[in-house]
Amino acid sequence: MLVVLATILGIILFIIISGIRIVNQYEKGLILTLGKYTGTRNPGFNIIVPIFQVMHKVDMRLATVDIPRQEVITKDNVTINVDAVVYFKVKDAQRAILDVQNFRLATAQYAQAALRDVVGKVELDTLLSERDRISKEIKTIVDEATEPWGIDVPDVNIQNVELPQDMKRVIAKQAEAEREKRSVIVKAQGELQASQNLADAAKTLAQTPGALHLRTLTTLNDLSSDQSNTVIFALPLEVLRAFEAVGANRGVSNSGASAVVNAVKKATRTPRH
Repeated sequence: MLVVLATILGIILFIIISGIRIVNQYEKGLILTLGKYTGTRNPGFNIIVPIFQVMHKVDMRLATVDIPRQEVITKDNVTINVDAVVYFKVKDAQRAILDVQNFRLATAQYAQAALRDVVGKVELDTLLSERDRISKEIKTIVDEATEPWGIDVPDVNIQNVELPQDMKRVIAKQAEAEREKRSVIVKAQGELQASQNLADAAKTLAQTPGALHLRTLTTLNDLSSDQSNTVIFALPLEVLRAFEAVGANRGVSNSGASAVVNAVKKATRTPRH
């Protein structure tokens, strides 16, 4: 009798021990009794009836799934390779287990299809310049599709866009041409500003008596610092105009005054080393 009782107690103890389940803080446990859903267990110590009940643990933390590299043809017929990563989180453990066979694989496959569909509808330049907008569009599509499965998709990021080698060369030439265009524009703007400054300087010199003479002397002073330069001294315009005025007062013809001025110019071209 004692043996039978001990055997029964041993069996009960074995059933109790084998039915112990520990659910972690980041998990939830779904109980299926004879194949039927009967409840969800919270984190902590839980006991189920072996053989009759089965517990499925579901990780409720934010998870990631990589979308393998996909070969996609863009709207402007450029073949590219693109990959991405999907961030998702289970918000309803019951639907994630009961409504879809493998919610992780299903999310990855749907994100892959959405990636190919969205990228195939845009041009290459749009894909390269508006990657964030396209990622958000893919995220919206995947999130709406996985909502009935109890899955929340907070973000989708396009990781890499690989271009063919010939397309890389074309883009490099385009970038080089754009830089040359900017260089020409900057140079033209610099010449325009320089010409405006020269015009302002000439206007100031013309309005100030003796300013041109001082400018000439300053230039001669700068040239005299180097002994190897040959300096040709030029008389200021005021002196030449004085000769013309003297010639006009004495009744000399214009041709005669011009001859005097030319003679003065030749006489003043005395090289100095």
